[in-house]
Amino acid sequence: MSVIAKWDEFPAIGNCESCKSSLIAALERAVPGQTFVTDGAGLHAQPDLGDDQKKVARDVLKRHRDGVAHHHWVVSGMDCGSCVAKIETALSKRDGVECVDVSMMRETVTLGLRDDSPDLRGDITRILTKLGYPAHEKSTVNTGTTASGCCGGANTCGETASPLDADVETQSLLRKIAPWPEGGDEIAWAAIWLVIGGGVGWLVPGADTYAMSVAAILAALPIMRAAFRLAISGAFFSIELLMSVAVLGAVAIGQSLEAGMVVLLFAIGESLEGIAAGRARSGVKSLMKLTPEIARRVTDTGVEDLSPASLVIGDIVEVRPGERIPADGILTTGSAEIDNSHLTGESVPVASEPGDDVFAGAIVTDRPVHLCVTRAAGQTMLDRVIELVEQSEKHKAPVERFVAKFARIYTPIIMALAALTVVIPPVLFGQGWEEWVYRGLALLLIGCPCALVISTPAAVTSALARATRIGLLVKGGAALEAIGAVRTMAFDKTGTLTEGKPKLASLITVGDMAEDQLLGIAAALETVTSHPLAKAVVTAAQDKNLDLPVITDARTIAGAGVEARIDGILYRVGAAKRLDIDPTPEIADWLTAQEDAGSTAVVVLKDNVVIGALALRDVARADAKAALAKLKALGINPVMLTGDAMLVAKRMAGELGMEYHAQLLPEDKLNVLAELRNDPDRKGPIAMVGDGINDAPALKSADVGIAIGGGTDIALEAADAVVVKDRLSDVVNLVKLSRATRRVIRENIGLALGLKAVFLITSITGLTGLWLAVLADTGATVLVTINSLRLLIALRRP
Repeated sequence: MSVIAKWDEFPAIGNCESCKSSLIAALERAVPGQTFVTDGAGLHAQPDLGDDQKKVARDVLKRHRDGVAHHHWVVSGMDCGSCVAKIETALSKRDGVECVDVSMMRETVTLGLRDDSPDLRGDITRILTKLGYPAHEKSTVNTGTTASGCCGGANTCGETASPLDADVETQSLLRKIAPWPEGGDEIAWAAIWLVIGGGVGWLVPGADTYAMSVAAILAALPIMRAAFRLAISGAFFSIELLMSVAVLGAVAIGQSLEAGMVVLLFAIGESLEGIAAGRARSGVKSLMKLTPEIARRVTDTGVEDLSPASLVIGDIVEVRPGERIPADGILTTGSAEIDNSHLTGESVPVASEPGDDVFAGAIVTDRPVHLCVTRAAGQTMLDRVIELVEQSEKHKAPVERFVAKFARIYTPIIMALAALTVVIPPVLFGQGWEEWVYRGLALLLIGCPCALVISTPAAVTSALARATRIGLLVKGGAALEAIGAVRTMAFDKTGTLTEGKPKLASLITVGDMAEDQLLGIAAALETVTSHPLAKAVVTAAQDKNLDLPVITDARTIAGAGVEARIDGILYRVGAAKRLDIDPTPEIADWLTAQEDAGSTAVVVLKDNVVIGALALRDVARADAKAALAKLKALGINPVMLTGDAMLVAKRMAGELGMEYHAQLLPEDKLNVLAELRNDPDRKGPIAMVGDGINDAPALKSADVGIAIGGGTDIALEAADAVVVKDRLSDVVNLVKLSRATRRVIRENIGLALGLKAVFLITSITGLTGLWLAVLADTGATVLVTINSLRLLIALRRP
């Protein structure tokens, strides 16, 4: 797999999902027979390109980079997926707009513009504001940076309003003196006009009907204006249109008070939606504020303060107690307790030593440390978390996509049904017009699809926010829904089910040699090499706080082991076969038994006489067995996929109690996943859990890929969900959260449709009027929202 482009060279493309998709399509047309994939670092080709193909690919890249300039707007007032759809519909039809990327979670709109003129950008700002979403354009403080290179991904830039947006920034006199928060403007507007209308009617009794009619229409003006602007922008069938028709109809038949109350209740419902969306966004916003404003870089001349965005890989940074770490890195000096709760959900600080990985946003709690930067700004784990959460809203759950499509035809059907309700009884059966107009209007209001439309996104958004807070990242509603339906979960072995590094599993001594003495001798010799098995022996001795004997004349024996002298006596450690010795039958049987069990066995020699042996193997994670048992209790069958030998796989699978497939190459894992998917005895999607580079194809191929957070960047990019903290028990929490979300979605849809079914019947039969219709609609929306917000506190108990 060859690298075609790095996103730091093409930030305008790398920061825009729409541009990535169009670029891949253009490359596949220009270079037939090739597959192009993207990750957080850049664009890759599979298989490798030839020289001529690379030239063609670079030409395509240059055309895409130079053809579109990206600009970004901060937009407020987006409460649900319906708001996002309205903005996308309006802006995508604007001349000069190449791509539209709307993020409700971060309250931003990113546009790729062919016509990069101030006039067009000013028009965009005004369009957004007229649609009811106050906006101002972002611009970088550094004027030497083009707009196309900022803000599209997880990194942030200055939010300086352009001069064109002065009218947006200037607050009205009412806003400056209003005693209520900005989110209550629509409620206050409607309430003030209704009070004025009621007051005029009370002071002038003969004018009460006219006063309330005028007040109701004035109260509904913001809604009518929004309906008109949405209609001319292409979003004709909107909730604002339904409300406008209902208000005008109610006024026409003399029900002006009910018309006014309809507007007030609608404003209250919209405000509640905004509160719910704000709660769901709060987790992401808090993450965006975790990077400190200043970093301290250590130089030859001292310490200099600079922006974390200016740090580069290899910089040495000083972090003092109580400060946040500005970039991902490795501790080089100092030991400290570090609070990683922003990524892992753990409230207890973790003891960190030199050589340990640390992450941007973490807090150093007790003593100063130095770290070496390993990831540049924009590529840190914190940046990845923010980016994954932001991108997650673009991958909608299947049920959400179905509801959205259903709502698009549902609204015109309700309008047609309301029209028939108004017309048919008076025309065909001689009924009174006023009564049936009133019933038709009630039907129009109760038929509003708001509660149905937000039933899924409200639950998904709340669940994603909760997942972020407990160290789980899910790339959208589609993955979140699929995880809960999984009944078979495949696991990579090394690094996923196991620790990923050998440990001392057993040892045996000969004669009167003590176990600690044997381990001390072996560890002393193994200090001369960095082989993983040698490190495991040394670590085992350190864990027991053993004093290692002093060695001399130490050297490695190529392909066999190590040797050294202790008090003048020659000792050796290595594989028995490579050291050309014949162990006693007891030691030989022990070595064979350990190797059959999947361990690597080495012998310890003293003057070429065996004095003991050690067995080392990769051991299961501490929480692996308990996590797999919990998955089984949830009805999920775990299967181990490994490239290890059959005996090793059999031992580990037996220890953990699961099925296994051994001696698999990366492509073999894909074949096994296909077999599991086609097995008629298995139901539901197939999930794959892994952490390494060789797991990436399987993670991508599975119905759901889950990456363990300590794994490679490639694995994290290929996965649909990421367990930030390196523990399998969080995979169980991921399944539980997904199933809780699916349950809430079903409850929401049932609640929304159930209430509408009841009140549709009562509205047609005349048992309920406009007041109850709008109360039922607003009530359903509020109930659905409140029910979804329960997910924000899900899994508080393990």
